[in-house]
Amino acid sequence: MINKRKLHTSLFVLSDAFVAALSWTLFFAYRKFIIEPDKFGYKIPLELDKNFYTALLVVPFYWFILYFLSGHYKDVWRKSRINEISKSFSITVVGVVLLFFILLIDDEVKSYQSYYKSTLTLFVLHFGFTTIIRLFQAYYVKILLRKKVIGFNTIVVGNNEKSLHLVKELIDPNLTQGFIVKGFVSYNGDADDHILKDLIPSLGTYADLPKRIAEYKIEEVIIGIESSKHAEINKVTNVLEDQPVTLKIIPDLFDLMSGQVRMNNVIGTALIEINHDVMPQWQIVAKRLMDLFVSLFVLIVFSPFFMVVAGLVAFSSKGPIFYKQIRLGLKGKPFHILKFRTMFVDAEHLGPQLSSYNDKRITPIGRILRKYRIDEIPQFFNVLIGEMSLVGPRPERKFFVDQIVKIAPHYRHLHRVKPGITSWGQVKYGYAENVEQMVERLKFDILYIENRSIAVDVRILIYTVLTILQGRGR
Repeated sequence: MINKRKLHTSLFVLSDAFVAALSWTLFFAYRKFIIEPDKFGYKIPLELDKNFYTALLVVPFYWFILYFLSGHYKDVWRKSRINEISKSFSITVVGVVLLFFILLIDDEVKSYQSYYKSTLTLFVLHFGFTTIIRLFQAYYVKILLRKKVIGFNTIVVGNNEKSLHLVKELIDPNLTQGFIVKGFVSYNGDADDHILKDLIPSLGTYADLPKRIAEYKIEEVIIGIESSKHAEINKVTNVLEDQPVTLKIIPDLFDLMSGQVRMNNVIGTALIEINHDVMPQWQIVAKRLMDLFVSLFVLIVFSPFFMVVAGLVAFSSKGPIFYKQIRLGLKGKPFHILKFRTMFVDAEHLGPQLSSYNDKRITPIGRILRKYRIDEIPQFFNVLIGEMSLVGPRPERKFFVDQIVKIAPHYRHLHRVKPGITSWGQVKYGYAENVEQMVERLKFDILYIENRSIAVDVRILIYTVLTILQGRGR
């Protein structure tokens, strides 16, 4: 499945490159046959010069960047023909306007009206060919989905009458949307298993979802429980927090009337998709570029200062300069976080402990480093290699994560994003001295995840800098 998806994505990229090259070639001919003769008063020969071939390479790459930043290549199997037309229109408008200011504004023309004609012609050519190709691609993908040549391995949660109606729609060949139903897991044990057993296999209970997702390579989980039953749904979603699946819920009448359900298909099941990807693709790219730029800047420009700090740490007490500790990052994957050592050696000989305000394990120089958060500076290397981000929930050790999830199972939600050097929770609440304070800080980090954007990241970074300058760390 993964190889087929990559192949189709590559075909989408190649077709976009072909359309961009074809549109630009026809537009180049239009300028030679229409615009330039109108200016000079005589026919201009069509010569494919160096500038033409250079543009023929650069322009398709330019459109690829625009489509990539818009998220066009994110999942080519989930394309809606109506959405493709509207997105293509908006991106083409932006792309053509930018091309006008980059390449066309210096053209020699008879009057300003020639600019309008050129811009409109390029738009019609590019949008027209793009729409035709993408409608064909979307139609072709729909055929493959109906024939189950491709599709999304799916598990249904629930064993009630609503689930029964849902499953019948999902497996109906006339209503298929690409769901390949592998089975169902029950919420209340085996009480009502007989309802679905004749249609699809039973795969256990919702607690078994992580194992079944890995076993069957599941991409979609559909909860067949009424959306009004928040407690039951929360239990299921907590199990799925760090799982790489798309989560959907059957809506009730209130959901339909409140506008929470968006119709992407005329034929098929109406579902609410729980979408945590609130950042558009271009902001995701911008966030990573900001991480790289700031990390390189800090590590290079402030390297003399870091050498002084390293010397102070080395002379303040016996032990290594840097302290490495295993933390849980994106999707719960462990990694080594780096810090300047601020505690005496063997500070945790009695087991994992959180630091406190008057912690005697902290060295004199370590107390200063913590106050101004200088001990966190080596983590810019973690950011540079992609294990962390500048802004994101602070990573914790598995020892404490296991304790937190007993009190707040939704803590796993934090593993949906990369951990950060600083976070909204840390800015608003500060360092936690115990598990209860970690849980209290959790709400700020979840609030960040559900509202994250470049603007929010910049605000958090500004507050962090103010905290450092004021010495309000510890």
